[in-house]
Amino acid sequence: MPRPVLRNPSALSPIVTGSVYFVVASIALVISRFEGGLAFLWGANAFLMAELLTSRTAHWPRAIIACGVASAAATAMFGMGPMAAIPMAAINILESLIVAILCRRYVHDHRVIGAIRPLVVFILALTGVADIVTGVLAATVASQLTSVSFGASWLQWYTGHALGGLTCAPILIMLLQGELGRWVRETAKSAKVEAAILLILFALCTVHIFYWARYPMLFAPLLPMVLIAFRIGQIGAAASIILLAAIGGTATMSGIGPLTIIPASTGDRVQFFQFYLALSFLLCMPVAAELHARRRLFRLLAESELRFRTIAEHSGDVVLNISVEGMIEYASPSAHQQIGCAPELLVGQSAANLVDPQDRAMVIAAHRAALAQPGSIHQVEFRPLVASTDFDWCEMVLRAVIDEHGEPGGVVSTIRDISRHKARQRALQQVASRDSLTGADSRRAFLDKLDEEIARAQMGARSSLLLIDIDHFKAVNDSYGHGAGDRVLSAFVERLRPALRGIDSIGRLGGEEFAILLVDSDVDRSSMVCERLRAALADPMMMAGDQPIRVTFSAGLVELDGQSDRSVMLEAADKALYRAKRSGRNCMRLAA
Repeated sequence: MPRPVLRNPSALSPIVTGSVYFVVASIALVISRFEGGLAFLWGANAFLMAELLTSRTAHWPRAIIACGVASAAATAMFGMGPMAAIPMAAINILESLIVAILCRRYVHDHRVIGAIRPLVVFILALTGVADIVTGVLAATVASQLTSVSFGASWLQWYTGHALGGLTCAPILIMLLQGELGRWVRETAKSAKVEAAILLILFALCTVHIFYWARYPMLFAPLLPMVLIAFRIGQIGAAASIILLAAIGGTATMSGIGPLTIIPASTGDRVQFFQFYLALSFLLCMPVAAELHARRRLFRLLAESELRFRTIAEHSGDVVLNISVEGMIEYASPSAHQQIGCAPELLVGQSAANLVDPQDRAMVIAAHRAALAQPGSIHQVEFRPLVASTDFDWCEMVLRAVIDEHGEPGGVVSTIRDISRHKARQRALQQVASRDSLTGADSRRAFLDKLDEEIARAQMGARSSLLLIDIDHFKAVNDSYGHGAGDRVLSAFVERLRPALRGIDSIGRLGGEEFAILLVDSDVDRSSMVCERLRAALADPMMMAGDQPIRVTFSAGLVELDGQSDRSVMLEAADKALYRAKRSGRNCMRLAA
């Protein structure tokens, strides 16, 4: 059922409500003031409660004024007289306001019927707060103006208003929210015929019990009421309560029916009948509300299942239902194309079997995390164990499925091909790891390699770091221009590469400063490598226009000790480079 929308009553709505209020209140005062005090029957306030609970607060004042005037007029004409008119009108209005305010405060979707919790809030607001408070005020007025005692007046008020409100208000709320019209429009003809037959049979049963039965069988209507609640729903439950109230109430007030066996006054019998009617309401309406909520849940589940199947069966992504234990319970048809395995063959297998052994631990960890945090979405990238062509990287998105107890009952996951994404990522990483001018490693890429080699040095490997700087490079830029300087930097790297091994790395740290990582090379061997590099630069570089440019470099060498971090190693090599420059350049110095 959609969330109820608060009504915008027309200008005539308060007049209609007030008129109905006056008629119902007048009838109650005429027929049920058995002891000359308060009325034993009172359902008039249910009309005001229903009006307030189904309309916006901006329309409340008009309804309150209309019902207040109606209450005062009915009390003055048929109740305790003009002296009690205004006080009793204020007390009646207060009762309805307390119920409306509490329900509006604690029922956030404006639904007073249709679910158990809102119905319980309404019952507690009416019987646990409003009627207790207003009963004290009404009993005070009645005990002052009539011969009925305070205690008897309070009991008359509480039973009449509580039982009348419980019986009438939910039914009126359903009518004002359009539940009857919705039921007529959406219910099949066969269901309407069934509802009519059940209600007619219930009416005949009730007539028999209250007019013809020789024995008091007040329990007999309860079973058909529950059956009606199951078969018809809230509208049927409300209709059965109305029939029971009309037939049983008329019989009781006429002095016939099973309640005549009670050795008491007519007022006491009427109160007992209201109590019986309220118990019937509390038996029937919560059952109908719970069934209504379940039907709505089943409908939502069916719609969700249909959407899920439609998406899963027409999506290029692979959709899997995975149990708590990690077993595949459902695989979408796209599994045949993407994974290379028929969906029916995947069902019953462990989802981990689809994953390359190197990545299984990550996928299993993501599955466990999804079960541990049901409301969150988890992603993991992995390589499939068996895949079709060009399907070498996958992304799995997982989310837990919650059962009726709020516990995770499995995981729904989608698997998509991210091979192209990974290829682009690798290409971007490769571009980012290279210096665009010289082709050497970028500063970040080189420092990452240096960190890895320092970690190896901690395990006993012997490697060296060579920090080099082109001598007098500023003079090259000043004499030949920055274009020529760029070509010198590029040619400088190309001259050094042949003297290095494939496992070694050269990186540009900035400007004319370079660094070389000599893997598995101690200081002595690295010193010889440095001399080879210097020798590689002996011949001048031929630039555009056959202009020869000869460059040299100064260097600082440090062996990675495995105890110091990157910054310490770079600082040591830099100090050695500085000493080489002070020594006349075109030479190498070892770190102290």
